[in-house]
Amino acid sequence: MFLFFALLTFAAMKLSVFSDEHFMRQALREAEKAKDLGEVPVGAVIVSNNQIIARSHNHTEQLNDVTAHAEIVALTAAANYLGSKYLVDCTLYVTLEPCVMCAGALQWAQLDRLVYGAEDEKRGFMRFGKRLLHPKTKVEFGILEAEARQLMQDFFRLKRL
Repeated sequence: MFLFFALLTFAAMKLSVFSDEHFMRQALREAEKAKDLGEVPVGAVIVSNNQIIARSHNHTEQLNDVTAHAEIVALTAAANYLGSKYLVDCTLYVTLEPCVMCAGALQWAQLDRLVYGAEDEKRGFMRFGKRLLHPKTKVEFGILEAEARQLMQDFFRLKRL
């Protein structure tokens, strides 16, 4: 009987460890790193088989490169890790809705799943519809949205002072 309850407890822990919320919290940690470096606080992690294979945050200021978004840097790291430009069995967790440039890169990568926190009402790709992504890519949003949105609002509030 004890073994049965121990297995149930382990199974419950395993499910919670590999949840969308867990991985989005990892992306939020990356966004905090970006904020500490004076970058727009966007963080991303890419997951394959419940394992983080890439993590990044914005590097546009550090690298003086407008394409160094968290998603792009994470895509490159994941592709290098897998030895393939296609990320067909991967999920990208990103704190902010990707822009059109990043959505295009995700389409080329044939990403399986995209999960983002806060919407980007000005530059987010969803203004143009899901057609910017690969047809098989599943999209979910709103995971830890309040935390992601607050991080962005606080960052830009401080910039305006």
